[in-house]
Amino acid sequence: MAELIEDEAEAPHWRRNLAVSLIGSFTTIVAMTLLLPFLPLYVEQLGVSDHAAIVQWSGIAYGATFFAAALVAPLWGRLGDRYGRKLMLIRASLGMAIAMSLIGMAQNVWQLVLLRLLVGFAGGYSSGSTILVAAQTPKSRSGWALGTLASGIMAGNLVGPLIGGALPPLIGIRATFWLAGGVIFLTFLATTFLIKEERRPAAARKAAAKGGWSAIPNKGPVMAMLATGMLLMLANMSIEPIITVYVAQIIPDQSQVTIVAGIVMAAAALGSILSASRLGKLADRIGHPTVIVGALLVSALLLLPQAFVTQGWQLIGLRFLMGLALGGLLPCIISVIRHNVPEGAVGTALGYATSSQYVGQVAGPVLGGFVGGHIGMPAVFLGTAVLMAIGAAANFWLVRSRNR
Repeated sequence: MAELIEDEAEAPHWRRNLAVSLIGSFTTIVAMTLLLPFLPLYVEQLGVSDHAAIVQWSGIAYGATFFAAALVAPLWGRLGDRYGRKLMLIRASLGMAIAMSLIGMAQNVWQLVLLRLLVGFAGGYSSGSTILVAAQTPKSRSGWALGTLASGIMAGNLVGPLIGGALPPLIGIRATFWLAGGVIFLTFLATTFLIKEERRPAAARKAAAKGGWSAIPNKGPVMAMLATGMLLMLANMSIEPIITVYVAQIIPDQSQVTIVAGIVMAAAALGSILSASRLGKLADRIGHPTVIVGALLVSALLLLPQAFVTQGWQLIGLRFLMGLALGGLLPCIISVIRHNVPEGAVGTALGYATSSQYVGQVAGPVLGGFVGGHIGMPAVFLGTAVLMAIGAAANFWLVRSRNR
């Protein structure tokens, strides 16, 4: 209790910062993902007529944002260490508000791709808010706080495509982008006037100026968490491209394929939303590495029966349970990194963590599509299960080595 009171005294604004970061991350993620349902239609509006070219340009435009974000995440983390994390959130929200509004004014597909790149370069609100919350929250509450923030981010990923499917028929595609830009501008205002960043010690600012990564005394646990974060995203995204095709193979009514596939995707996200803060709170009590090992092991076991399901409801249930298991994984990864780096290197380390996750997001669909197309759909689930089991074993070995 005394330690908790002391932590609260050192970071009196962390709850308000968490609330603003949660709402801001939700709105920016919604804005980034709402174009998924109508992106091919917008590409066609911009003058692309061939079906294959529409699919190709849609993939390029969507992936451009994440490619750009992966490149600059360590840079924004480093600058946040030196000049303040709040400043990075202000930059991200204002940049995204402008970029999203400009996307609604694009005249050709090249402009769309360039503006999507700009969103990635200028953005990073959710990763920036994660760094702010990790740095400002008392360490005894970091798992719960990061789990709560992760729930908001995952909720944005779930709600964004739903809004993107509903708004364009009502107000038009271009107006949807303008509305998204306006909502992010409100996030910019809330971030500017409501977030209070605690002044960091002079030693932390000095360490950040010297160089964040070189200031980390023990890089082993941090490297392990970077690899685990990449593995998590690779495991999630390797399944996504094949779900619709896989569902078509196991349900008799082909008219229900898209509906069931959508529910399957939403089930995993819903499970993660429900469990993230609870698993984060549990990790605060029993240890973050323990929850990481358990989550990876349970997810590996749940992936095995997914390769042999015969009905849609079975896949929905298993994906929901897997979402429950994985919900607290990212908050725990971030917490372990936070506990193993000095104050002046938090942003740099978490920036690299964000980049490693984006690598998993890019590599996952490529590997999943290749394996599913050349070997078979069950092989994707079985191969991913093996990867998760290897991750669990590696983290277990790391925990035992540190204990020794």
